[in-house]
Amino acid sequence: MMEHSEYLKAQDQEIERGREEGLDVSLYENPEFNWLQMEQIRMGLKDGVDASVYAHPKYNYDTMRQIRLSLYSGIDLIPYLHRGFKDDSLEEIRMALMNKVPIDEWLKDDMCAPQIHEIRIGLCEQLDISAYCDTKYNWMQMYEIRLGLEKKLDVSVYANTLYSHWQMKEIRLGMEAGLDVSSYCSLVFSATDMREKRLALVNGKIPQTPADHGKGMDLAAYRKKEFVISVENNGNKAYAYIPWTPGNTVAMEDIYFDLGRRGIIFGIKDDAISDLIENHRMNEKVLIAEGIPPKTGEDGWFEFFVRLDLPRIPAPLPDGSVDYVNIEAFEMVEKGEKIALYHRAGKGTDGKNIYGETIHGENGKDKKPLRGEGFQIESDGVTYVSRLNGKFEYINGRIVITNMLIVREDVTSVTGKLEVDGSVYVIGSIYSGGYIKATGDIIIEHNVETAHLIAGGNVMIKKGSCSKQDCIIEAGGEVSGSFFEAANINARGNVKANYIMNSNINTMGRVIISGSKGLLLGGRICAVKGVDTYNLGNNSHRKTLLEVGRNELYDKEQAEYAVKREQLVKELSALEKSWEKLAQLVAAKREVPEEMVRKVHATIVATNQELAELDAEVSKLAHMTDENMLMPVCIRGRAYEGSIIVINDIKYMLTSVVSRVVFKLRNNRVVMVTLFK
Repeated sequence: MMEHSEYLKAQDQEIERGREEGLDVSLYENPEFNWLQMEQIRMGLKDGVDASVYAHPKYNYDTMRQIRLSLYSGIDLIPYLHRGFKDDSLEEIRMALMNKVPIDEWLKDDMCAPQIHEIRIGLCEQLDISAYCDTKYNWMQMYEIRLGLEKKLDVSVYANTLYSHWQMKEIRLGMEAGLDVSSYCSLVFSATDMREKRLALVNGKIPQTPADHGKGMDLAAYRKKEFVISVENNGNKAYAYIPWTPGNTVAMEDIYFDLGRRGIIFGIKDDAISDLIENHRMNEKVLIAEGIPPKTGEDGWFEFFVRLDLPRIPAPLPDGSVDYVNIEAFEMVEKGEKIALYHRAGKGTDGKNIYGETIHGENGKDKKPLRGEGFQIESDGVTYVSRLNGKFEYINGRIVITNMLIVREDVTSVTGKLEVDGSVYVIGSIYSGGYIKATGDIIIEHNVETAHLIAGGNVMIKKGSCSKQDCIIEAGGEVSGSFFEAANINARGNVKANYIMNSNINTMGRVIISGSKGLLLGGRICAVKGVDTYNLGNNSHRKTLLEVGRNELYDKEQAEYAVKREQLVKELSALEKSWEKLAQLVAAKREVPEEMVRKVHATIVATNQELAELDAEVSKLAHMTDENMLMPVCIRGRAYEGSIIVINDIKYMLTSVVSRVVFKLRNNRVVMVTLFK
């Protein structure tokens, strides 16, 4: 199921990427295409070629790629495709046509890619390939015959289909060494026998001296012109290698002649060739020709005009506590303010190989448009501006600009209730009777006393909260502050402070108390993911209750998930019945509006997705809870008598002071484990 899911995801990504690039994705928006085929069609559309030529599910990825590359050079591979050639064979044919060699005169339908390769190389080197252009030779035999032609040997001596390519090689090597190969050029000898006889001839051969020939001796017979020119890096570089052998006298003209014979016309390094010959650089591989590699265009990038690196994590203080007072939680933007500018991907620069062929330079990759809310893209398609005066945040790659009310005075009962669709930033404090309800965050610069705060996002009280059990804080995200005394907090995220006293806290996250003087004292703490504090309780044995793990808050969350799931299952069942009715109507050849079919199908897909996401959330909650059970309650300083630890409804009461311990479950019992770090 995971593999199928990843497969579908890759297809969706290619379709979505095509839409973002402004392409007509209807050409490949077909589940019969795999994502690799979709990629080739998308690349063709992006580069402006007629991708419909190869947009057929029967063509595999490699075949599509070869046709796409041929279209860049104006080459038509479709006739060869109809003849049955594909993949590597098409690549060899394409390269031959690019080199303008007469491949059609020699091409046969039953040839494989390596055979076509040998024919192409022979044509490029202007050899008489009629000596081996026959399907009765396998490609390895073709290779041996071609090497013989390159050395100007009489290949008819061994161009016999009955010889294996190993036998051909031994005969060829003997002829190159100037041996009389007739002594072993027979089918009765295996390749191993031939090798032994060839080596025996080499070892027993006595060079003739000038005295043997008399006065009319031709000294040219002792001169050799042995060298190799190898082409590497996909035709972008050519190297010359001159082996040291007695009498080997290679001239510059020999090098240039061989370059011309092989069609190497661009990027020739005259200085390197001159140095190679004049300084007798034997047994050394020297670069003598080099093309210009193509350059990929610069990828697209975003230039931001607002800060993205605000220190959302408060700075640590010397005692280990954290500085909630000086943290910058957000940045303000004004309506119409430019917040980002997209720099489009650059175009690639074409290169040229040593054969003078143009190499296509890939364009840079464009980034997806920024996602989020509270902004708009100008008509130029690259300028992002704020749609409102509000708070700017860049979270997980998304821009979020929300309306923010800035209150430049203290909030009290006289101020009245503040209800805001967005966030609220109070520069002062909140005193008795203060009430704020916001769909976004609530940020208080100073203190909170008696108040009721309700936030869809986070609540941050920089200096802290102190009341008489009549301060209520509700948050869809985190709650943080320097301290909380006698507060009632309900949060879905973590609750963080330097100390918390006599408070009632309910959180789906974790309660985290920082610093060597950090203290969690009194009250009831109900935290699904656990508690991490320095000190727990004090010498006065004040009762402090910690409930972590699968507590009543966890059970309530699971119950809500169950209700949502049951509702989604009912909706899905009703939709599937509707789909069955539509299918029956279609089978009966009744007219059914296409829009209705599309709408029902889309709703089924969306509901299934929502159900899968809900199940994932349930699984994630259970997994994260189990994970946190490895260290559900961590005491980094001291835990005092009067403290009660409840983990998954299993209770443990401290009867003495303990230091640096972790409370965890083991065999359905709460135990203490020493904290070493």
